[in-house]
Amino acid sequence: MSLEPGTGTVLAVCAAGHDVILDNVGASAIDKRPQSGRVPVTDQGLVGDHVVNTTHHGGLDQALYAYGEHEAQRWADELGRELPHGWFGENLRIDGLETTDAVVGELWEIGDHGLVVEATIPRTPCRTFSAWSGEPNWVKRFMTRADTGTYLRVLRPGSVGAGDLVRVVHRPGHGVLVRHLLPGTAADADALSVLLAQEGLAPKVRREASRKLARV
Repeated sequence: MSLEPGTGTVLAVCAAGHDVILDNVGASAIDKRPQSGRVPVTDQGLVGDHVVNTTHHGGLDQALYAYGEHEAQRWADELGRELPHGWFGENLRIDGLETTDAVVGELWEIGDHGLVVEATIPRTPCRTFSAWSGEPNWVKRFMTRADTGTYLRVLRPGSVGAGDLVRVVHRPGHGVLVRHLLPGTAADADALSVLLAQEGLAPKVRREASRKLARV
């Protein structure tokens, strides 16, 4: 199906209903699996999803995690292995729409059951992701590529299912991309200042943008 610019498709909705035990890490909810049917979404994320490390995962500003299909396929080609939906720990595998290169504060309307979300901050890989991947130097490689996907804040609860269209209904003009909030990536100080001047900014966006501006 050919999509208009600013639209994408949800290929899979993934959640973890159980823990996986990883060497030198312990319990983790990174093992997300595709769900059938429609899944309700609250301001805390997918109903039925499980979070172990609530310090670094979940919460209002990280209620959902979206990863792009084209980014996943680049990794699959490089690693020479299949990376099924949910492998990155994502809740939403999305095709046809930028995730890491979404504009911070961009609003997406997903499907036709009320769900509206806001792009917030990039995913920072950790030793849990490294252990899960089984790949050497995975955290460094993932950060160097910097295709991290984006966390999402839920502005209007609803439900989501595979096949839902994702429509960009608002794109801020400051120009700061989710990618720009990653350590080591280039960012424009003036654009970050414009972002930080906005009212109603997600707290973790303000934190990460302030840190990046200080480094710039």
